[in-house]
Amino acid sequence: MNAPLDDAPRSLTGLHVVDADGAKVGKVQQVYRDDATNDPEWITVRTGLFGMKETFIPLAGVRRTGDDLHVPHDKETIKAAPRVDADGHLDPSEEDELYRHYGMARPGTAEVGEVPGPGEGWGPGGDSGAGGTSPPGSGGTSGTGGTSGTGGRPPA
Repeated sequence: MNAPLDDAPRSLTGLHVVDADGAKVGKVQQVYRDDATNDPEWITVRTGLFGMKETFIPLAGVRRTGDDLHVPHDKETIKAAPRVDADGHLDPSEEDELYRHYGMARPGTAEVGEVPGPGEGWGPGGDSGAGGTSPPGSGGTSGTGGTSGTGGRPPA
């Protein structure tokens, strides 16, 4: 994914990630953007023994409250995510594997007429200040699917 062009994704770095059950998971380390749309699509959080592993979490469905970023996944699901190197490019096969793990369809692959519900996209939940509720990678048009880029790079 590409480096962020504005401050919104950078402002996520360092936030505390809280799982669906209210348990703290770790801190946001990196924000990955979709190659085609440049929308924020993934974050990494340090997990594992002594915080030595960075784990990818999709931004779809997250909401920010103060310094906490609430994700719609439980801590065990996050910790069990496929191991993907967070230092390089997130390629399409790795991204597909991550989406399967989280039980999500890749943005742009939704059925025609399927519109994300409230809180399902990267949007203004809580006080994030980020605009729109279109899912990451959708090109900003809910319900049309848009086109998702492939892979990505972390911010420089």
